[in-house]
Amino acid sequence: MGKAKKTRKFAEVKRMLNPKDARLKHKENEGKKKKQEKEEENAVRKVDVAPSALFFTYNSQLGPPYHIILDTNFINFSIQNKLDPIKASMDCLYAKCTIYITDCVMGELEKLGQKFRVALRIAKDPRFERLPCTHKGVYADDCIMERVTQARCYICATC
Repeated sequence: MGKAKKTRKFAEVKRMLNPKDARLKHKENEGKKKKQEKEEENAVRKVDVAPSALFFTYNSQLGPPYHIILDTNFINFSIQNKLDPIKASMDCLYAKCTIYITDCVMGELEKLGQKFRVALRIAKDPRFERLPCTHKGVYADDCIMERVTQARCYICATC
């Protein structure tokens, strides 16, 4: 009788999973997601502290003389309706008003060109106080919102 031939067993090697297999990665990703969710649940959340001047919804810092910041649109609408911003604000609030214009509003009016030159002349009135801006860009809405949320003593006049 002859000698039996032994064949190599290639299939045993092929049955092992490759460590780079996507099925293994999927299970690892699920484990990482669960860990992240647990960390987020246990994480300390930062809550903004309400200003002490706000009692319920009443702001005790708002009082005469009122500080009003004018927006580009408000100046344009006051021209269209033929209103003086200082006189109209005093008639509306029945108190003395200090009106402020930021550099961003002036920049927007200058960018609008010749069509809004009357609005620019009104904005350059010496009765209005100028507020300097330290940020980059000339977008007035963000600038005014930032000032109002920081100080909480301003009234924003816009349309």
